[in-house]
Amino acid sequence: MSTIQERAAAAAGRLTANPDNESEAVFTPEPLHDPGIPEPGADGPEQVPVHVAWSRVMGTVRGIAKSDWYGRANTSGSYQFRGVDAALNAFGPACRLHGVLVLPVKTDAAYRDVKTSTGKSSRECTVTVTYRIVGPAGDFLEVQSVGESMDSADKGTAKALSTSLRSLLLLGGLVPTNDPEPDSSYVERGEAPVRPAVSYVDEICDPRTSAGRLRQIHHELKTARQLGSLVTNETGGEESIGDLVVRLGKERAAGGAE
Repeated sequence: MSTIQERAAAAAGRLTANPDNESEAVFTPEPLHDPGIPEPGADGPEQVPVHVAWSRVMGTVRGIAKSDWYGRANTSGSYQFRGVDAALNAFGPACRLHGVLVLPVKTDAAYRDVKTSTGKSSRECTVTVTYRIVGPAGDFLEVQSVGESMDSADKGTAKALSTSLRSLLLLGGLVPTNDPEPDSSYVERGEAPVRPAVSYVDEICDPRTSAGRLRQIHHELKTARQLGSLVTNETGGEESIGDLVVRLGKERAAGGAE
């Protein structure tokens, strides 16, 4: 084990084997510490507007330490991070103290098949979640947060949702991150197969597909330079898929199918 990993293991408590790959090991954290935030009094939180209550939550959560470690055996690639559990451990008690609820009220998810740089098949999930921050008096704010993940099993959606919630709490709560610049590290992806335009038609024509998803499909087709591809539309006629998704998107938006 490298010197960095020895420090990581000492800080995290133990190094456990990765059941999916015997050559890897994952540093697991100690149990979450008590942030020391009191429970609300017998009379409950003060009935203030939601923006005041959220400001008080921000005032209570002044910082969240990077106490979690991740690493691989026999490498120096271990690093510290703050996961969603650390964020919830701090914001949960603070929100209870000030009578604030943070509720997801809408989720738009998109998926695509990708390959890692080693050629392993994975599934990428991107979510846009609308959260409602409800104050003690019942008024609320609505905000959005996005999350992205890549997973080779069935955990991609859960990971993306956790990332979205963590980002909301840390960024919406203005908690200093002490993180490196986003472009200082990256995950190298392999070439993903281009999805053919015709494979979108059923989803586009399905009346249950929201206007938001249609906008996302338009972006995917534009990125793949397939907006001009001719397909058979819902009436059996021939139409470019770009025109089809724009036309039906306007109809869904006008009908309130966001």
